[in-house]
Amino acid sequence: MIHPLGDRVVVKPNSSETKSKGGIVLPDTAKEKSQEGEVVAVGKGKVVDGNLQPLELKKGDKVVFSRYGGDEFKIDDIEYKILREDEVLGVIVK
Repeated sequence: MIHPLGDRVVVKPNSSETKSKGGIVLPDTAKEKSQEGEVVAVGKGKVVDGNLQPLELKKGDKVVFSRYGGDEFKIDDIEYKILREDEVLGVIVK
């Protein structure tokens, strides 16, 4: 696994839908990338005025993130996104 630095978090996006609402099977090129996922690792925080400010997010949070934010990478054929905390739009509360 990867440990993010600073105010970054690692998110495992939810898998994309393979069928449309009408039941048509979508090819990989037509699938929309998920904007939801689960936080799997968090950095230590951001230094503000010489003090370390810890992140609000924690491991296990279900989040919504910016579609074009962050960077994608793969480890053992599993896709992840690494984002700054401010690229996360919200936490899903059930």
